[in-house]
Amino acid sequence: MTTSFGAANTILLKDPKLQIPSFVHGGLLRPSSNSLALTATRRRRHSHLLSTSGASSHVIRAVSTPARPGTATETKRSKVEIIKEQSNYIRYPLNEELLTDAPNINEAATQVIKFHGSYQQYNRDDRGARNYSFMLRTKNPCGKVSNRLYLTMDDLADQFGIGTLRLTTRQTFQLHGVLKKDLKTVMSTLIKNMGSTLGACGDLNRNVLAPAAPFTRKDYQFAQQTAENIAALLTPQSGFYYDVWVDGEQVMTAEPPEVVKARNDNSHGTNFPESAEPIYGTQFLPRKFKIAVTVPTDNSVDILTNDIGVVVVTDDEGEPQGFNIYVGGGMGRTHRLETTFPRLGEPLGFVPKEDILYAVKAIVVTQREHGRRDDRKYSRMKYLIDSWGIEKFRSVVEQYYGKKFESFRELPEWEFKSYLGWHEQGDGSLFCGLHVDNGRIKGKMKTTLREIIGKYDLSVRLTPNQNIILCDIRNSWKRPITTALAQAGLLHPRYVDPLNLTAMACPAFPLCPLAITEAERGIPDILKRVRATFEKVGLKYSESVVIRITGCPNGCARPYMAELGLVGDGPNSYQIWLGGNPSQTSLARTFMNKVKLQDLEKVLEPLFYHWKRRRQSKESFGDFTTRMGFEKLQELVDKWEGPVLAPSRYNLKLFADKETYEAVDQLAKLQNKNAHQLAMEVIRNFVASQQNGKGE
Repeated sequence: MTTSFGAANTILLKDPKLQIPSFVHGGLLRPSSNSLALTATRRRRHSHLLSTSGASSHVIRAVSTPARPGTATETKRSKVEIIKEQSNYIRYPLNEELLTDAPNINEAATQVIKFHGSYQQYNRDDRGARNYSFMLRTKNPCGKVSNRLYLTMDDLADQFGIGTLRLTTRQTFQLHGVLKKDLKTVMSTLIKNMGSTLGACGDLNRNVLAPAAPFTRKDYQFAQQTAENIAALLTPQSGFYYDVWVDGEQVMTAEPPEVVKARNDNSHGTNFPESAEPIYGTQFLPRKFKIAVTVPTDNSVDILTNDIGVVVVTDDEGEPQGFNIYVGGGMGRTHRLETTFPRLGEPLGFVPKEDILYAVKAIVVTQREHGRRDDRKYSRMKYLIDSWGIEKFRSVVEQYYGKKFESFRELPEWEFKSYLGWHEQGDGSLFCGLHVDNGRIKGKMKTTLREIIGKYDLSVRLTPNQNIILCDIRNSWKRPITTALAQAGLLHPRYVDPLNLTAMACPAFPLCPLAITEAERGIPDILKRVRATFEKVGLKYSESVVIRITGCPNGCARPYMAELGLVGDGPNSYQIWLGGNPSQTSLARTFMNKVKLQDLEKVLEPLFYHWKRRRQSKESFGDFTTRMGFEKLQELVDKWEGPVLAPSRYNLKLFADKETYEAVDQLAKLQNKNAHQLAMEVIRNFVASQQNGKGE
């Protein structure tokens, strides 16, 4: 293992009048070759340029490497790009804003603090003056959380948050309600207890997903180690995080030598050689970047929704040989702007196992150099690939990779795996997957989890489906742990409504500034209404559909992969998306817009009714909606008058002979009904007329 430092020594330039000449190339700020800053960075790779003056006009801007001759051009850039350029590697003006007595930070600092893993928020339920607080998101590759870190997070939630922990769809914690005055205490406490929020938000690689199950199988272990190596490779190196939160204290971490070697390799022009950020430069990436690693069949990570999806490929003996790579997935979009869209990843190629870090780095650099920096709506890598096409994209990546990609290896069918309940790890110990509604750990559940995790010294894993796994449990502990969990409402999955097991929602109101309508607070009632609709149309309790709800179109809960996705498009109003499938391999499409919350049954009831009656053998709801087509589904919704009661249920026989049935059926077709519907309508009208007559 190679030792590296999370924070570096700092050079202070005493003369506040000193300015560093610079110009922009391709969205990345680079200095002139004779600048003082370049001389300084050549002397010490991790040196940082800081002004001793508090005035913004005296800030020394971060610099990277010289521009290639003849390539300097002035291009349009978004406001955030300019903020990054002026931030001195993501320090300014956050470092100054944290020193003020105000409860909030300014606009530029709100962009900068995202790279540190935090968002500024305020409670939108409150009226009058805004009550500002901060949400912190941790970075946990593979969802791994040590015993020490879990207990620390639990303490911080009570001491500085709102008393709850939120599990995210990217295997991390979110801690809500932290006040500005407490930020440094919370951040430093996390860092000193094996935690980090570095890069959990912002324009860089986010948390790297991998299957959370702690199996000892070679392929799972290899996938998780690869995810951790990719996370290390793409972790910022300039030390800004530690400068701000622990006053530049050196945080020593051990990295595998192959990670250090891959990061430093510049054989194909991927790096800024003299920069404190060899991969990211001063401008980092155009937008967020998401990566997941998994093994064949295991789609617990929603592999196709990521910028890069990495799949372990093994030989017949289960020995890892290399990786298939998908590229170009992403969920975010903007309402009523058809040029923005969710997209599934597509195959790029295969690489041998020893090349995976170089291949990932080449893809990231391609996005860094060619992703749009003028309009953030189009800055994700999916738009670059959609514009170029996969062939051109592959060709450019290969230039940075230095090799041709091999042909994509054949894979078996994908399957969503939740890992809920009790399972063997493979080393004699057990793990227990627990369903947590909407990922919100609170109340008795929170207290009990802390007691169990503390008493038995357990580590945990967070899943991409907002659930938690308790690891390394001895067989003798199973019964007392099961009893304690049940008493806290953490039940075996067989006792949880199947609709809840796969449902997800983003936090939305009251703290998310982007929310248009409810998601987390609204989903419990919506799931109850869906269950009631199931019962009304005769669907069994064991049957389910994948439901995901978000309060805005950004897609944090990945609603565009759901069989039934509800995307907030107005107050108490949702877009309805249909067509995803249980294995998370099909993209949903917009079915209806502006459906009011109170009108959901008017849409869902006819859809579920006809799914029950017209589906093929074992056909999921999502596959059914795709097969039927949206035009036909809309017709069924528009003509819906309620479910037809099954005759056998009431021992009714409406037609005594075939001739009568055919005659009624002909009349029914004139009204776009079937014979049974028309007959029931006639009977109901007759009964109603008789009752009216008695009333007179």
